[in-house]
Amino acid sequence: MDSKKIVLRETAVIAVGELICAALMLCVYAALGYFKLSVLWSALGGCAIMTVNHFFMSATVCLAADRAERGEVDAAKKSVQLSSTVRLICMGLALFVGIQLGADVIALVLPLAFVRPILMVSELFGKKGENGRD
Repeated sequence: MDSKKIVLRETAVIAVGELICAALMLCVYAALGYFKLSVLWSALGGCAIMTVNHFFMSATVCLAADRAERGEVDAAKKSVQLSSTVRLICMGLALFVGIQLGADVIALVLPLAFVRPILMVSELFGKKGENGRD
C-alpha cells in the first residue's frame, strides 16, 4: 500500500472513530440532562481538530520515512519535530478560539483523548496483513 493510501485510510479510521466516540459522549450528556446545541458543536469541533491533526501527523511521518529511505535522516527528523510543534500550536489556537466562541470545554477537549483508544480498537479489528501484521 502506498503512503497516500495509508494516510487516507488511517485518517478515515480516526474520523469514524471520533464520530462514534462523540456520539457516545453526547448520549452521556443527554442522559445527564446537560445536552445543548453548544455541546454538539463543541464535540464536532474537537473531533475535527483531532482528525485534522492526525492527518497532518500521518502525512508528515510518511514523508519523513520516504526522506529517511533516501538517506536524509536528519532532515526527516527535523521535519517531524517541526510538524509536531506546529500541530501543537495550531491545536492550542483552535481550542482557544473554540472556548472564546462559547464552546463547552469538556465536550471540546474530551475528543482529544479518543485517538489512542480508537487506534487500539482498530488494531484489534484490523485485517490480517494490514498495519504490518502477518
